[in-house]
Amino acid sequence: MRAWLKQFWATGDLFVWGCGAGLSLSLLMIGGLLFLILINGFGYFWPSDLIELTLKDGKHVIGQLAGEEVSPKGVPRIRVKVGNRDLYGLDYRWINTDQIVERSRPANLIILERREWGNFYGRVSALHKGDEVVTEGAASIQQALPPLLRQAAVPDSADAYSLLVADANGKEKSIPLEQVLRLLTPNDLSVLGKAWVYIGNVWAVLTTEPREANTEGGIFPAIFGTVMMVLIMTVIVMPFGVIGALYLREYARQGVIVRLVRIAVNNLAGVPSIVFGVFGLGFFVYGVGGTIDALWFSDRLPNPTFGTGGILWASLTLALLTVPVVIVSTEEGLAAVPREYREGSIGLGATKWETIWQVVLPAALPGILTGLILAMARAAGEVAPLMLTGVVKLAPALPIDGAWPFLHLDRKFMHLGFHIYDVGFQSPNVEAAKPMVYVTTLVLILVVVALNLAGIVLRNRVRKKYAGSAV
Repeated sequence: MRAWLKQFWATGDLFVWGCGAGLSLSLLMIGGLLFLILINGFGYFWPSDLIELTLKDGKHVIGQLAGEEVSPKGVPRIRVKVGNRDLYGLDYRWINTDQIVERSRPANLIILERREWGNFYGRVSALHKGDEVVTEGAASIQQALPPLLRQAAVPDSADAYSLLVADANGKEKSIPLEQVLRLLTPNDLSVLGKAWVYIGNVWAVLTTEPREANTEGGIFPAIFGTVMMVLIMTVIVMPFGVIGALYLREYARQGVIVRLVRIAVNNLAGVPSIVFGVFGLGFFVYGVGGTIDALWFSDRLPNPTFGTGGILWASLTLALLTVPVVIVSTEEGLAAVPREYREGSIGLGATKWETIWQVVLPAALPGILTGLILAMARAAGEVAPLMLTGVVKLAPALPIDGAWPFLHLDRKFMHLGFHIYDVGFQSPNVEAAKPMVYVTTLVLILVVVALNLAGIVLRNRVRKKYAGSAV
């Protein structure tokens, strides 16, 4: 037995199995996390049925079932999203199952999506125009609403439309139509109808602006800001990273100084990102931006133009943060190019620069793109430096619009990573914001995957084109 163990140890199979087990565990944990995000993210968009509960005290509760558990006292209870924040001051309510007399799903229950105070759950009585009743009943009101919602209702007008609604216990409330986004009767919808609503919800989240302290509405400005920042960072970091790697590998005389520079570059990759944020704030925002304001925008002072956070300074800060990754990957790509390529090119009469430009760089391009993919993945997920250099909770205008000069690099922007932090930890209504955290996390993962896939496809095409290289 001892001889077998000694032989087994000597073959190294134990370490192989250990590495395999570690990799399997890591993949299982990643898969579990992604599954959790997918379920909570995609499930947020499905228009689930409304239930009406009759309690022992005679009161009624209308809402969407959001979970079940056993309380610390051992009593089974359910969690109901009751909405109507303007009436109840909360979005969710725990109800002990022993207090429930009856559960039902009436077809006339409605979800009224509003611009403020979240969804209203209850029943709709009538559609008013001023003091005049236009129509009554959920079905007729639902047919009359779409053309009215497309019109620009005039606020504070005597002729403005409004909806008379009632909560579970009959408490009535008049809601101006200008505050209404949509009226749904989920209990009356077929599976196909719910699927259509589901698609509309997904599209709305991806294409509209946030509302209600970012806990509702869409995340389009955050998606746009994240992608644009990564693209600007890519345009900036690529030339600097490649030029730095070319000099260190092809031109610099190898010695103590070059070794120290490489050590410094490797150490720079391990510096905490918040340090880069402080540097970006001091150098780019106050230093460079303040100088630009003093030279070309002095008439706008003391209101800064470039001397405050913006997408340009955030992109430059992230480019500085990711340039070591590009330098290291580019150097490895250059080192993998066979020496015979260089010697053959020079032997045919090409200069050193022509050899580098026409032979070495194309052959090393897959390695360069690998560094770029890693840089994009890290930049898309960074948040700490952006909080100091330009990201905001809500951006009133996108960095690109129809006004001259069309590209506004001085503007602040939204970012998916910061949006997750803001909604999950800074929201005044954490329970209502939790679904949006999962949705934004899911979208951020998809954006990073899409950017990486684009880089991988480009790298594979280049690798096929220069298949004769050893890269």
